[in-house]
This record gives sequence, C-alpha cells and structure tokens, in this order.
Amino acid sequence: MKKYFEVLRQCSLFDNIAEGDLTPMLGCLGAVVRSFTKKENILSEGEAARYIGIVLTGSAGIEQTDYFGNRSIVASVSRAELFGETFSCAGVAMPVDVVANEDSQIMFIDCRRITQSCSNACSFHQQMIYNLMKVIATKNLILHRKIEVTSKRSTREKLMAFLLLQAKRNNSNSFEIAYDRQGLADYLEVDRSGLSAEISKLRKEGVIKNRKNRFELL
Repeated sequence: MKKYFEVLRQCSLFDNIAEGDLTPMLGCLGAVVRSFTKKENILSEGEAARYIGIVLTGSAGIEQTDYFGNRSIVASVSRAELFGETFSCAGVAMPVDVVANEDSQIMFIDCRRITQSCSNACSFHQQMIYNLMKVIATKNLILHRKIEVTSKRSTREKLMAFLLLQAKRNNSNSFEIAYDRQGLADYLEVDRSGLSAEISKLRKEGVIKNRKNRFELL
C-alpha cells in the first residue's frame, strides 16, 4: 500500500492524517485495490452502495442512462478524488454507473468502517468523519453548479455558463476541460451536433478560441 501514499496524501479524505498513521489506518478500514480497463463499470446502477472509491491512477466518469438509452455525465473523477461517498453514507442502491474512462486503479474503503468507531478506538476516526462530511458538502456544491448550468434554456446558454464556471475555477481565461465533444454534450444534456454548431458560431463571433478540449474566453 505504501506505493499509493503519495496519491492518498492528495486525497481530501486523508487531510490532516499523519503519514505514519496511513498503514494501520488502511488495515483498519479494510482497504483493497482493484484494476479496471477502459469502459469497464467500476460500480453499476442498482448495486448496493457500500464502498467509497478513490482513484489511484486513471480517471472515471459518473454516468446516468435514461429509459431510452440517453447518457448524461453527472461528473468526472480524477486521480486522488473520491466517488460513491454520498450513496454509501445514505445506504442506498447506486442510482448511477461509475465507468473507467481509461485503465485505472481504484482503492475501495468500506464506508461503515469510517463512520463506526472500531474496537481499537483508532485516533484517526474522528478526523476522517470530519473529512468525509467536508467532501460530501463540497460535492453538493458541485452538483448545485451543474444544475445551474443544465437549467439554462438553450445550448448556447448552457455552454457559456459551463465555460465561465471553468474559467473561474481555473482562475484563467484559458483552460482545459475534462470532456471530449461527446462527453461535453452528455454533461450539458444537449445534442452533440447542436453543441458543435454553437462552438463554431462562438469562434466566428470572436467570443472563444478552442482546440479539442482547450478553450479560451476572449
């Protein structure tokens, strides 16, 4: 497990946890690591939500598919980030799929081993519970921002709201986004061809520059 310590130190779940505590902590939490290939389901809709996932290598997408097979990207998860924490804390079935965007290694931790103190009365439990609450609160804010974007009426309004949020997040008018063109369309819940048309219009109007997943607001 030591080879993953560098990643775990960047993970918000382990904020203010001493490195010397990581080895006994991971043992107490029953942490396991699994590998997934690109496009493989890490967690599936309807599955009992019990584990928190941490991306050690690669990345993953949180996706929802409706009755007609239309995919919506809820969020993307990168190295050192968590997924599944809200559902496992609530003890509900997964309402979404978590899919590997590329070959990835994922660490799984049983949520109940964080929220329920063990017989050893490990000192890190209180800190981890606080960290977990902070992560969930932050994710709620991110979801609120997504709702702000997707609630816009037109494709153009959704795209510009998304790009403005990305610029603010990166503190720069030039930035890269985590999605390819189809992924961005799925995130914004719009048609891909319509999205491409709006990007072309905005370029011609001198509002943006872009190349693949890099954008610049002019």
